[in-house]
Amino acid sequence: MLSAGIVGLPNVGKSTLFNAVTRTRKAQAANYPFCTIDPNQGVVVVPDPRLAALSKISHSKKLIPAVIEFVDIAGLVRGASQGEGLGNQFLSHIREVNAIVQVVRCFENDDIHHVAGSIDPVRDIEVINTELILADMASIQKRGERLQKAVRVGDKVAKAEWAVIEKLIPHLDAGKPAITLDLSEEEKRVAREFMMMTMKPTIFACNVAEGDLAQIAAEIDAAQEQEGGPAKDVVELHPSTRYVKAVQDYVRTHLATEAVVISAQIESELIDLPEEEAQEYLKDLGVSESGVGSLIRAVYHLLGLRTYLTTGEQETRAWTIHAGDKAPAAAGVIHSDFERGFIAAETIGFDELVSFGSYAKAREAGKLRIEGKEYVVKDGDVVEFRFNV
Repeated sequence: MLSAGIVGLPNVGKSTLFNAVTRTRKAQAANYPFCTIDPNQGVVVVPDPRLAALSKISHSKKLIPAVIEFVDIAGLVRGASQGEGLGNQFLSHIREVNAIVQVVRCFENDDIHHVAGSIDPVRDIEVINTELILADMASIQKRGERLQKAVRVGDKVAKAEWAVIEKLIPHLDAGKPAITLDLSEEEKRVAREFMMMTMKPTIFACNVAEGDLAQIAAEIDAAQEQEGGPAKDVVELHPSTRYVKAVQDYVRTHLATEAVVISAQIESELIDLPEEEAQEYLKDLGVSESGVGSLIRAVYHLLGLRTYLTTGEQETRAWTIHAGDKAPAAAGVIHSDFERGFIAAETIGFDELVSFGSYAKAREAGKLRIEGKEYVVKDGDVVEFRFNV
């Protein structure tokens, strides 16, 4: 199972977010640095309303959603790449995950200590990224030194690795994450072997106070609607909105990624509430969700994962595949026999099936497609495989 590591400075809400996405209280969330030492791990359900819609068509007895793993990693501090704050230990935890969720504090609260003494989310991002870049630089320089003998004797693998390292070193030295370096597909394959932290796909979570979420969402929506027209003066915006916009602009222009807005505190308060009470609580706050559901879905796609669906009387299920997987590989996720004996995939898009209301009507309209071995399964395909073993 692929995993995403939750990272950031101490006291930005990492453990609170972990508890929120895993719907547990496994991670200690306290108002002091390094309350987390060993990483907490939890399996997280990927919210997918398509399952409920399909189950109504098939009258399924149960729903089985897709899942991914989240890992709560202790806070990093300036100097972590040199071992500060148990940095070496915490950096090793980051190397083990497949993607990174960097939590950024975008709220003011005098009762919650910030290690830098003030709120500046872009500064915080640069602190974390600098430490990851420095650690990656040290790692590939050591790797390059070990390669030299093999390069001198003409070893092809060593020469290919050294060619990529020669591109990476000046890029990292300029303070840029490895993932932003323009590499060919073959060079990317080589670079993945280096286990660099800044090569991991990253998304940013702007953690805001529960009382600010509705206003921030409204102000950001309004700002997006008037893009291209006269811009609203930034000083008129709520302080947390200014923080969020600063993060969104920074990560888009400097890191070629996105930032989502969440309120970990809201979600942590929903953990023990029944669904109806939770929805009522959110409604009272003026929001439909805290953003954690959107974050989980964004991380799922960040990991390169996609979902196809199967449905019947027994169950409606979301199956996880990698983007670009062809039909036999997708069938193999259910059982290896399905891949080995693959004949065809009877396929229809989720939206199209729901619009007809039943398989029978979709079949009558000739909308069920028979796809072969070269078909690339799309996210949201509803599939029934034909196979023979």
